[in-house]
Amino acid sequence: MGADAAPGDSSSFVHPALFYRGIDDYLAGVGGFVRNGLAAGEPVFVSVPPERLAPLRAFLGVDADRVVLHDMSEVGRNPGRILTALTDFAARRGAGRAWLVGEPIWPSRSPLEIREATRHEALINLAFADVPVTILCPYDVSGLDPHTVADAWRTHPVVWADGAEMPSTEYADPYAVSTDCDALPAEEPAKAVRMSLGPGELALVRMRAVEFGRASGLPPERLADLKLAVGEAAANTLRHGGGAGKVTMWRTPTEVIVEVRDGGRLADPLSGRLRPPLGAVGGRGLWLIHQVCDLVELGSGLLRLHMRITARAEPAP
Repeated sequence: MGADAAPGDSSSFVHPALFYRGIDDYLAGVGGFVRNGLAAGEPVFVSVPPERLAPLRAFLGVDADRVVLHDMSEVGRNPGRILTALTDFAARRGAGRAWLVGEPIWPSRSPLEIREATRHEALINLAFADVPVTILCPYDVSGLDPHTVADAWRTHPVVWADGAEMPSTEYADPYAVSTDCDALPAEEPAKAVRMSLGPGELALVRMRAVEFGRASGLPPERLADLKLAVGEAAANTLRHGGGAGKVTMWRTPTEVIVEVRDGGRLADPLSGRLRPPLGAVGGRGLWLIHQVCDLVELGSGLLRLHMRITARAEPAP
């Protein structure tokens, strides 16, 4: 069935994983899906890794001008902000169906990125329930770890492989998958900077974060992002995490990492992943954190922020 499959009735949400091997298989599946959307006269959005973007553009030819094409390594550098891009596009679809391709997981992704991208794949099913969209998620089964492919069966109700469509017998509750993706406390380096966080200490935490980022080599615009992200994370601890916590900062050869731990637990796994409505009071802090960080890890009472030292993350479109 694959790319030639009907997307379901006009009100249904469809979320298939496309298992592919090699570029020809990829272009047939993804390219065919895109052309079906265009033939239906409905909007099409594609966000895939750069090594797939150029061949897909060439395959589509002049049809590529009718598709919203994005580099997933930028849009989804932090997997926690992909849902903003997808929901923003779907909200502009008009009266019909939207056709979206999102490839958030590829072989060169780090294990931490893959874990948060797997959480994203599960949360798609909550964010788009009852929304008339089809979101196709390609998986390079010849290059990905078997455990990652197994997780795709857990996060997609339907799988397309070898030209056929099949229901996923391993599909799992998105809330359970999200919990399974929770980060554990990190092994902090001996030279990590550690601070307590309590009432009246928010300004001090922000100042120390900027000092640490500057000493670690973050450029000035990234220092502003770090101050914003750490400030929002710390403020959330004071408001919602029991009023006290612990902040730990360290660097690796490529990034600055700040971990904020407290006694709280995120009640809604979609928090911070969807653009807050205009005029909303509260609820913007975690969304802003996702927009400026290169990776955000979540766990029970844990928020871990990553910022690359050599490259700036662009916000979702």
